[in-house]
Amino acid sequence: MAARLGPVGVWSPHLQWQPFARAREAVAELEELGFGAVWIGEATGKEVMTNAALLLGGASRITVATGIASIWGRDPMAMANAARTLSEAYPSRFVLGLGVSHPFLNEHRDKEYARPLSAMREYLSTMDAAPWAGPPAEAPPRVLAALGPKMLELARDRAAGAFPYFVPVEHTEIARTILGPSPLLATEQAVVFETDPSEARRLARTYMATYLRLANYSNNLKRLGWSDDDLADGGSDALVDGLVGWGDDEQIADRIRSHLDAGADHVPVRILTPDPKVLPSDLHRRLADLLPMLER
Repeated sequence: MAARLGPVGVWSPHLQWQPFARAREAVAELEELGFGAVWIGEATGKEVMTNAALLLGGASRITVATGIASIWGRDPMAMANAARTLSEAYPSRFVLGLGVSHPFLNEHRDKEYARPLSAMREYLSTMDAAPWAGPPAEAPPRVLAALGPKMLELARDRAAGAFPYFVPVEHTEIARTILGPSPLLATEQAVVFETDPSEARRLARTYMATYLRLANYSNNLKRLGWSDDDLADGGSDALVDGLVGWGDDEQIADRIRSHLDAGADHVPVRILTPDPKVLPSDLHRRLADLLPMLER
């Protein structure tokens, strides 16, 4: 699977703001630029499995991965059979990323957020037992949004690998040690194509503000040794620089390469821009120009 995805993909929140036709065009453009995978999320926007189906239909080779589909958003059989449906329709082009998401989103689903690790373990078991009445279809590869050691162990034992999000490079080293050599490690990396430190960090802090308020991410950063002072006021310069790669093309490539050198198989890159509703097509092309430098 790692070879099919390639070393660099695109994690694109911009796609959810696009009308269907433009989003499909954008995925086809990413395919032509040479990216092996595009990752899409699920929060309060487009329903992720439907969105994946629509985007897969707009291209011929690129993998669409959910980064992530919330386990609270659909029951295990619905998740398993939606994934099988996509796998049968688009063989070897869909990766199911699953995660426990965050408590505030469950308020909108009228569901209790409790025991996330146990909930994920039980969810996977029920998925694996789900009946399927349809044409022969293998379950697609699944990866887990994993930050802490226990969820990483579950990703190692019950999935094809892990998809850590909002992490510095030192987490990639830890994740690879826990996963071992074989499971996929796809580590998201946010970047800003900006050489001015003040402007780059300003844009980075705008992005980071939401995530630093979420316990899953703040607790993980503290587990890695970052202090409350580092997490305060939008993040210290050191934390900003640890979580967001910024600079010229070579500096951006160096940050992506650092994850690959630390053990990542694949780095889905999130390009930060002032307006998340506008597709950064020019920056996608700029990122694509770095691909030859990052081949393994």
